[in-house]
Amino acid sequence: MALTGLFLITFLVVHAGINSMIWFNDGGETFSNWGHFMGTNLIIRTMEIVLIIGFLVHIIDGLLLWKQNRDARPVKYAYSNPAANSKWYSRSMGLLGTLILIFLVIHTAHFWIPNRLSQGISNWEHGEIDLYGKMVEIFQNPLIVLVYVAGCFSLFWHLLHGFKSAFQSLGLNNVKYNKAIEIAGTAFAIIVPLVFALMPISFYFHLVH
Repeated sequence: MALTGLFLITFLVVHAGINSMIWFNDGGETFSNWGHFMGTNLIIRTMEIVLIIGFLVHIIDGLLLWKQNRDARPVKYAYSNPAANSKWYSRSMGLLGTLILIFLVIHTAHFWIPNRLSQGISNWEHGEIDLYGKMVEIFQNPLIVLVYVAGCFSLFWHLLHGFKSAFQSLGLNNVKYNKAIEIAGTAFAIIVPLVFALMPISFYFHLVH
């Protein structure tokens, strides 16, 4: 969980960085150029397969961990006060992960799958869809915008616990730099989901053109 989580965090950095190109306000030209590079570069496309495997392993590990924790205590305590020992989001990683998974299915159905189907197997360099134009179209629906913002909110809570927890699980925590990890994790958990959430909001309110 820790290794795949940190790997997926690097993906979020790249994804957020490229998506932020919409704020160049050049009609999507910069974003489309970078999107074309990511969609046609053979190395990137190969890494895409690794990324999908990373997602699957992370999801499966999460389900197995949830089952293991449940089986370890089949009978609940007569009295418990979990809030005294842990944050609610650290106890809700399974729920938050499920919400994020639902969001990912919706997100890939909107953009990734149509783009890959458009490229096709034999014409993957020239058959891309207009992703920028598709964002302009999709994010005019307020319900979809709310779904995306809710997905980003779930990602915020998931990262708030997961970032720091990954270092602890790998035995990389130390009193000398635990505070730095906590600050970096909190900043990451705020900034990256915020960038993603501001995208549909910007399109809906016509803040980019």
